[in-house]
Formats: sequence, C-alpha cells, structure tokens
Amino acid sequence: MNVRKMNLNNIEIAVVDSEETLITDGSSALDLFATIQYEFGCSRFVLRQSHFAENFFDLKTGIAGNVLQKIINYQMKLAIIGDFTIYSSKSLKDFIYEMNSGKDVFFLSSEEEAIYKLTNVQRKY
Repeated sequence: MNVRKMNLNNIEIAVVDSEETLITDGSSALDLFATIQYEFGCSRFVLRQSHFAENFFDLKTGIAGNVLQKIINYQMKLAIIGDFTIYSSKSLKDFIYEMNSGKDVFFLSSEEEAIYKLTNVQRKY
C-alpha cells in the first residue's frame, strides 16, 4: 500500500494507492483509517472502489453502513472513486445519491473530483 499525502487549501488528504482489497468490514476500515491518521496526520481519505470488498456495495450486508458510520463518528471524511454505474441496485444508487448530498462521504468518478470535494465541502453546488 502506498499513501500519497496532499495538501490543498491547508487541508491534508491521504490518497491511497494499492492493488489489494483493504476494507472487508468495519474493523479493517477503522484499522486502515487509524493507521493513516497516525502515520500521515490526515483525517480525509481518497480510496478506490477496488479497495473495498465487493460485498461492501451490497447494502444488505450492512458493511457499507458500518464503515461509513465510523467515518462520521470519528469526524473523518472519505471519497471513494470508481465506476458505480456497474451496480444495478436502486437502493445502492439512492444511498450513493444521499452520501454525495452530505458532507462526509462521497462516491465520485475521479481523484481530482475527490480532492476538490474533500477540500471544499462547505461550498454549495
């Protein structure tokens, strides 16, 4: 796993690059976020869709809710980048829409878009 630390508008963001699945449940997510926060001093993260176990995107498993609740509870912010159009679940599409309307978790298509969202979360779109 490689972590690139970016600083934009005096906000530090950890961009994670890895070929591995990093998050399989709430515990692995919290371990990852805590490690990055400790080692890099960042509480905002950019992860790729491939970093999450596939069952994360099946809302019935509860993994997405568990992971994202940790982000909110620990006052962190997360952008997940990928192609979410591959999922046909209406409930997942609604969930992604709701998350993107908030201020803590975003599902986006590019790293550039993710960094912008994480550094300008108060801006109205």
